[in-house]
Amino acid sequence: MRLTRFSDNALRCLMVLGLEPDVLVPVHTIAVRMNMSHEHLVKIVQRLAELGYVETVRGRNGGVRLAVPAQEITLGALVRETEDNLALVECFDRESNTCPIAPACVLAGMLDEALSAFLAVLDAYTLADALKPGRKLTTLMRAVPALASGGS
Repeated sequence: MRLTRFSDNALRCLMVLGLEPDVLVPVHTIAVRMNMSHEHLVKIVQRLAELGYVETVRGRNGGVRLAVPAQEITLGALVRETEDNLALVECFDRESNTCPIAPACVLAGMLDEALSAFLAVLDAYTLADALKPGRKLTTLMRAVPALASGGS
């Protein structure tokens, strides 16, 4: 299982916001702290706002903040909502499946079981769990602006 960059960056964006839940954080600040593309992050923030995880405030003093407490954001739910396609293999999608052995293959069931286990583990954690290193995370994020190139 590999998460898309979109889901990875959505998780990291929420981590930045979760460390300062009552603060409006500019999108540029999040991008720099987490070494993300600003343009990509704008799309992520829009999606997170559509899903109700964040609220955005426009204007000179605007930014983004959590709309839901960190302890209520389940990582499994977030991944399900930010991944376009959780089909690990072609045969998971019956409409586009061209695998000739699909009717007799048990591998798909095993892979589906593994995916379910992966998501079940993430369902057991919240954003608050990911923020437990608190101060250390904040220190690392704040150290990044001097090093950041605005990359990935």
